[in-house]
Amino acid sequence: MKGKLLITVLVIILLVVYYLFGTSYVKQRQEQKELTSQITDVTQTLAEIPQPPQDLEQQLASAQTSLAAEQNSFPPRMNTTQVTNTILDLADKCKVKAIPIVTQPWLTETVGEHEYSVFRLNVVIEGNLPQLLNFVKKLENGEFNTLLVESLSVTTEKQPSKEEAAGTIPVTASLDLAIYARSTTSD
Repeated sequence: MKGKLLITVLVIILLVVYYLFGTSYVKQRQEQKELTSQITDVTQTLAEIPQPPQDLEQQLASAQTSLAAEQNSFPPRMNTTQVTNTILDLADKCKVKAIPIVTQPWLTETVGEHEYSVFRLNVVIEGNLPQLLNFVKKLENGEFNTLLVESLSVTTEKQPSKEEAAGTIPVTASLDLAIYARSTTSD
């Protein structure tokens, strides 16, 4: 009787061990299927990502070289007397009167990540409208590549009559100008 009881207990223990190992094995297989599915999804997603260009380092070096060249294309600070004289000479050539010219000292401005020296001036121009337009066009396209007309206001003392052409009426314009140059700290 003791032998039968021992065999029965051993069989029950084997069945319990087999059940535990069997359910653990089934869970592991299910987890393995889920992981395999996730690996397949990730692999497909990775396959859809485009490959970076082969010459990416070369493109970066080229862009950095272009940026440095553009930054160096800004002229150094100019002599303010020469700037004023150039504007007066241009006004004379365009047959307009450019007085007064009010200047401000050079100052440093930050634009984006870069600092620039800026020379601002205001000039009052007197002449007729075609002369004024010619002056502004030559000023913007002239010697100062980095000159900006920040504001322009035009006034006239009278309206043209039917006999007078609009281009012959005297006008007065006030121009706020800015000339950008390399910052003295970036030299």
